[in-house]
Amino acid sequence: MVEPEQVRPLAPAAQRLSSDDDEVSTNLRRRKHLKCCSCIAAATLILAAAAVVLAFTVFRIKGPIINLNGVTIDQLDLVNGTTLVGGANISLTADVSVKNPNYSSFRYRNTTTTITYRGAVVGEVRGPPGKAKARKTVRMNLTVEIVPNSLIHNPNLQTDIASAILPLNTYSRVPGRVKMLNMIKRHVVVKMNCTFSVNITSISIQEQECKRHVDF
Repeated sequence: MVEPEQVRPLAPAAQRLSSDDDEVSTNLRRRKHLKCCSCIAAATLILAAAAVVLAFTVFRIKGPIINLNGVTIDQLDLVNGTTLVGGANISLTADVSVKNPNYSSFRYRNTTTTITYRGAVVGEVRGPPGKAKARKTVRMNLTVEIVPNSLIHNPNLQTDIASAILPLNTYSRVPGRVKMLNMIKRHVVVKMNCTFSVNITSISIQEQECKRHVDF
């Protein structure tokens, strides 16, 4: 005699609906979690990209630019307009500017400018400390008193005076520091070496050539 098949009762409709709701809710939570993770990852990438861009643009410390704008002879005592004697008063004023290309100020210590004539030091001046504001230029007028005896003993002096052309060389050194957001500090030394000729008659600069260098 064949036994009748056992018929399993169907789950109640309410239980089936509850199971489906749980599955849908789980899927929704997974999607929200994925979206949240994606948003966080995207935000992190954007911040990283922005940090890289700022590091190479705004927060990148650049070397200040130093320029010799001009040199004027304030006083030059010559006998008969051609001869320099001991004890003569000679002074030069160098117009030097420092341009700060950074987005933070450049604070510099005492500046030094040395003037040489055909390899011999004939004068030196020290400028006071100061500050070049962000993306601004500061100018300094440095007056140098020349030591006459250092010129007189040079055998080329009278020939240069007779030709009205005096070849000079200046070396300027500006040490300082650039500070970004009170976090990034960088010590900088700006140097400039200029060779030029001064026309004694017209008191003008001729054939000026400058070489600049920045040490970090």
